[in-house]
Amino acid sequence: MASNRFCPPTLLSFLLICVTLWSSGVSAKSAQRPNIVLILTDDLDIVIGGLSPLNKAKKLIGEEGISFTNAFVASPLCCPSRASILTGKYPHNHHVINNTLEGNCSSKAWQKSEEANAFPALLRAHAGYQTFFAGKYLNQYGHSEAGGVEHVPPGWSHWIGLEKNSKYYNYTLSVNGKAQKHGADYSKDYLTDVLANMSLDFLQYKSSFQPFFMMVSTPAPHSPWTAAPQYQNSFNATKAPRDPNFNVHGKDKHWLIRQAKTPMSNSSVQFLDDAFRKRWRTLLSVDDLVEKIVKTLEVRGELDNTYIFFTSDNGYHTGQFSLPMDKRQLYEFDIRVPLMVRGPNIKPNQTSQMLVANVDLGPTILDIAGYNVNKTQMDGTSFLPVMEGKMNSSSWRTDILVEYEGEGNNVSDPACPLLGPGVSECFPDCVCEDSYNNTYACVRTVAASANLQYCEFDDNQVFVEVYNMTADPYQLTNIADSIGQDFLEKMNHRLMMLQSCSGQSCRTPGVYDPRYKFDPRQMFTGRSWRFNRLRQTMK
Repeated sequence: MASNRFCPPTLLSFLLICVTLWSSGVSAKSAQRPNIVLILTDDLDIVIGGLSPLNKAKKLIGEEGISFTNAFVASPLCCPSRASILTGKYPHNHHVINNTLEGNCSSKAWQKSEEANAFPALLRAHAGYQTFFAGKYLNQYGHSEAGGVEHVPPGWSHWIGLEKNSKYYNYTLSVNGKAQKHGADYSKDYLTDVLANMSLDFLQYKSSFQPFFMMVSTPAPHSPWTAAPQYQNSFNATKAPRDPNFNVHGKDKHWLIRQAKTPMSNSSVQFLDDAFRKRWRTLLSVDDLVEKIVKTLEVRGELDNTYIFFTSDNGYHTGQFSLPMDKRQLYEFDIRVPLMVRGPNIKPNQTSQMLVANVDLGPTILDIAGYNVNKTQMDGTSFLPVMEGKMNSSSWRTDILVEYEGEGNNVSDPACPLLGPGVSECFPDCVCEDSYNNTYACVRTVAASANLQYCEFDDNQVFVEVYNMTADPYQLTNIADSIGQDFLEKMNHRLMMLQSCSGQSCRTPGVYDPRYKFDPRQMFTGRSWRFNRLRQTMK
């Protein structure tokens, strides 16, 4: 692919860059600061084998650095999760609750309140980094009510943003605020390859006087799962994994899971197996993108001074608890994501079990750039000391918050009229993956004394789910009804504290940390208080 490449600067623009840098006092020392690359995939799981096709990424990033086995997202859906990455905040603080404009996804309110303080803006304005973005931003980016493709979020020196949701062909890019339309010619339009080529051009033509931050956000492996021609026959014998929670009835789970039909019909199983193969095929182009970026940095002599992050905005499921496919549930397959990082002072072939979340990405990147994260209102914390081996588990956090608000409305889905209004994301055999009251908040705890998940729903039942992840890694048995009241009170208290937190208060130790003592006098009453507060702040 030779067309649609990043536009190199003219001699005049190059001279202007030099004059600007000289006049602003950019020193040779600033050029020594690390470069940073963030590669963000879309819907890439880890629990059901999402990293399996990515042999190059695993070799070039994972084996050359550190892999986190307990990396989670603050919300298992594209837009709120991406907002958490950009802001370093939980959804109850950045107020993006789902993929719609009404849910604050790329809305004017988001732009006014959060975009200007996202970590790329801080990198550019205060840390002196040149910044490059290419790919999917937020699901409603480019919407006419959100400023169209003319809107370039603050903080980006070079902006190549996909209009709205993931596509592979027939899409529009905003290239520094100007629309660039693409068709269906693989040689010049296949989006993953276009992003790779534009990224390589940035590396070639960027200023050599400043460190850079580059974020490449691929469409893969999000639907419509369109593979490059050379990969369309790969994995023909592959099927979705038949883990113990595959095609079983979630009889002790919230009503949305209980409505799934078990066993699934043969056509549904065939459908999800086919989708699973297609997802893997799209990832082969992502693997090529990773290789191109790493090799280019190596040839340019910049690899040893560059941190490279590889992760996803959420996980995915294909047949777990008889749900055909989606990502909006509280379970490990939807909230756990891959996270691999290589870079200066990170020893190769490391694996860490320490608990990290996508709200930590912004603080970590700012920390690498030398920016004082304490100056921000971010909820996350830098895990740079973890990567450098300067932090032990006894000093690290023990829990994180996961929260989601369902997208359903009062209109009946024509695919599933019998279920009535409020459901959405309905598949064949009338299995619906989301609903208006698929609204929950969870504490995910990873500590020496406990590996568990506690979740509460904002529904008529105020339904609770609890899982012992050590004894029950596939979350087959909800133990909420059999566990002690003291435990439930502690976890309810901790959940409310997390959903009320902001900034530094989000980083306090969890209930199983020996430094934390539960005081019943601090106990909140009335679980609906938390969700009512959440909804009010998001309006």
